[in-house]
Amino acid sequence: MEPLIKINPGATKWDIRQKIWDYIEDKNLANFPRPVHNRIPNFKGALTACPKVSELEAFSQTAEVKVDPDKPLEGARLAVLQAHKTLLVPTPRLRSGLFNKIVPPPGANKEQLRICSSSQGVKEFSVPIDLDAKVKVDLVVVGSVAVSEKGFRIGKGEGFADLEYAMMASMGAVDESTVVVTVVHDCQVVDIPEELMERHDLTVDYILTPSRVIKTDCPSPKPQGIIWTKLDTEKLQKIPILKKLLALEEQAGKDVTLGAGPPLAEPLSQTGPPKKQSRRRPRQKAARQDVQEESKEDQRVEPQANAGQRPARVRKESRGSEGEGVEKRRKKGRSGRNLKEKSPEETGGEVLTHSKIPPGVTTVYLGGIPTGLRVSELKTSLREREAAPLRLTWQGAQHRAFLDYSNPEAAEKALEALQGLSLNGHSVQAELAKSQRRSKRPGQSNRKARPAAAPASDKEEVDSKNEAHEQTE
Repeated sequence: MEPLIKINPGATKWDIRQKIWDYIEDKNLANFPRPVHNRIPNFKGALTACPKVSELEAFSQTAEVKVDPDKPLEGARLAVLQAHKTLLVPTPRLRSGLFNKIVPPPGANKEQLRICSSSQGVKEFSVPIDLDAKVKVDLVVVGSVAVSEKGFRIGKGEGFADLEYAMMASMGAVDESTVVVTVVHDCQVVDIPEELMERHDLTVDYILTPSRVIKTDCPSPKPQGIIWTKLDTEKLQKIPILKKLLALEEQAGKDVTLGAGPPLAEPLSQTGPPKKQSRRRPRQKAARQDVQEESKEDQRVEPQANAGQRPARVRKESRGSEGEGVEKRRKKGRSGRNLKEKSPEETGGEVLTHSKIPPGVTTVYLGGIPTGLRVSELKTSLREREAAPLRLTWQGAQHRAFLDYSNPEAAEKALEALQGLSLNGHSVQAELAKSQRRSKRPGQSNRKARPAAAPASDKEEVDSKNEAHEQTE
């Protein structure tokens, strides 16, 4: 069957995701939640496709089934419970463990089982499974953004499905006999170039759509365990269970050397010197709400800043129950008074740091960032386009961000990669920051400024009202 969506040669994983998300939105093929961008789409017809899992031969032979908690897989979770099989669901974002076992009330009827299979039931009827528990998962059902008939799969870009499977392999919970199934809309079945697949990517054996059941016979092996060089200390801090697995594998004599964090995973600092605070902050409440909403939506802890180069006159203090280190710098104002940096409370809970900027750093301005976009989503997009900066200054409330690159050539390369960038269906403007356009460095091209000139970088332009909105990732 010819794919409904044609993938252009040379497309990246991010290009494929974006094309499918845009298609589903344009054709109105999804239910709540919308928009589908940066999600596993809850496509229309999911309740038709999901029950087909019970028709698979592998399903009749299985005892324990792991199903991801995505909304479109609710029907698959219901099918497992109705067949009186053990249903395992991953702990959300792996914060407190790997599995939760869904335990319906005794004698549960179909309606009660339906509740147990929903997100509400996952919270109310789940029992954590300890890492030491002997679990054998015979069938795994995962959500996908894109999948090919050859079994190649692309998720939403956060890597949790791949990591969960690798962790299960390390525990001995899955092996070569474990069957992996995904449930998608017909339009999500596309041609994915094999060269995009890496050894940590999870492949699938069956694809269930509203109209078809596809057996992939995928030749590529599934992850055999955790590839520690793909992880860094930041990931271990976010997912505590990884620390336990690392200790167990280290005791077993395995190589558990961690990799270096990607550029966007490194501490990112606000550029420029501290700025004077205004006594009046009419937009402070809005800024705090913006940060709180983003934190709630992300449901994760942003990496703490820990600058490699210590700025002068910085002292670290411990605040709060988490003992987070907060760096403060005092600077004489024009009036001669000492001015303090904003505290975490004043910046909506984010910890900001300042560090010296190496000579030659070139700043790129991103404008038109859509409302509701998460910092993590922008980071993912930048990584996919190989435009990861040294530092990222996020000003979501003003719908903009600033990207610092090591030199003009790196900034120019990033600009080329970011042309035509679209986030959540909105086009984003990428150009040199105003300060860079005023003073060209050797080797820097004369990029023509657009009619609506980008503002200068935050170190030049942000006034006291906008300071409350400024947070650095």
